Amino acid sequence: MNPVVFAYCMLGLAIISEVAGSTFLVKSEGFTKLWPSLAVVVLFSIAFYLLSQVIKVIPLGIAYAIWAGVGIILTAIIGFFLFKQSLDTAAIIGIGLIVAGVVVINVFSKAAGH
Repeated sequence: MNPVVFAYCMLGLAIISEVAGSTFLVKSEGFTKLWPSLAVVVLFSIAFYLLSQVIKVIPLGIAYAIWAGVGIILTAIIGFFLFKQSLDTAAIIGIGLIVAGVVVINVFSKAAGH
């Protein structure tokens, strides 16, 4: 498999692990519940390990921009559906700008490692 494609797959898994960890962070209730707290530690450890492997191939700034952008979007969606947290117009516009930024990086940037 192409190393860049593999790195992007690992980045996707890192993002999923980080978002899952953030979801369990809410469930841990300030680290007062054991199992959700352990899930946070394990999932964030996996996420950061995978990110450490990704940045061997994809530049740190690009990888982190994608990580943060996609993570914010997924976390907002999970917050909306799972925790019934509402998003106002400004939040939706901001998330839209983040999506636009991630698209611009991946489609137009030569630094993205494609």
